[in-house]
Amino acid sequence: MSRRRPPLPPAPPGVSRRIVLSFLVSAAGAVGFAVTYGLGGNTRWEGVCLAVAFAGLATGLATWGRRLVPAGGYVEEHEGFTPPPVEQALTAEELTAPDSPIRRRGLLGALALALSALGVAALFPLRSLLPWDRPRPDEALKTTPWRPGIRLVTAEGRPLRPEDVPEETVVGVFPEGAVDAGDAPAFAVRLRPERFTRPPAGGHLDGLVVYSLLCTHAGCPVRLYLHGTGRVLCPCHQSSFDLFAGARPVAGPAARPLPGLPVEVGPDGFLRARGDFTAPPGAGFWSWP
Repeated sequence: MSRRRPPLPPAPPGVSRRIVLSFLVSAAGAVGFAVTYGLGGNTRWEGVCLAVAFAGLATGLATWGRRLVPAGGYVEEHEGFTPPPVEQALTAEELTAPDSPIRRRGLLGALALALSALGVAALFPLRSLLPWDRPRPDEALKTTPWRPGIRLVTAEGRPLRPEDVPEETVVGVFPEGAVDAGDAPAFAVRLRPERFTRPPAGGHLDGLVVYSLLCTHAGCPVRLYLHGTGRVLCPCHQSSFDLFAGARPVAGPAARPLPGLPVEVGPDGFLRARGDFTAPPGAGFWSWP
């Protein structure tokens, strides 16, 4: 006599719809991640989209397992790795019965949609490995937003003229349109040209020089200017740079001069960059052999 499984209890109303909705939310989150990444990538929104995608998938699977799959305290002695024919028949009946939890309309389709969307979204970050699509990581360390024609602006975004930089006064400057770029801050200061013992990196405009604000030891800002000495000091590890000698380090652990920024006066009278820094800015540990 063959054994038949007990009939499944009726599913609570709306459970299948909630599971399908969870999988659809997961698919929407995966699509949102792909779109956000394709439009330039905002890590915060990418994280939100991935969280929604995995949360929807987890909610759908958990609800499916808790509400539709029968559970109980079943104990069975081990009878070998190959189930007997009667168990195989019962399993096939369980999986193919009209009221089987895996045959409910829309559940498998919605699950397949969620998993497919997540799989496709996971392919998008691979685009970053394509050399013709994004700059190589080692090249990104050596470039900044400074380009020929980019105006020098203050932290508030106000363009600077040469007369806006008083003598012996350090003025923080940034590339227009990229004030928040972490590797691009610089400072401008006007010195007396006759005191230069070494040509400034990037040149000068009647004594006005522009250098990277990031210390070449650990990347801290070198905003402490010793008036009258032409030296700037890094407060983190006490590195000192002589602006009269090409911003070379004269004290502290820094080993490289501050990179200079070549500048010019544009047709509108504002200071503009003539290119990028003369050397990679900031800490140089990544360039060691």
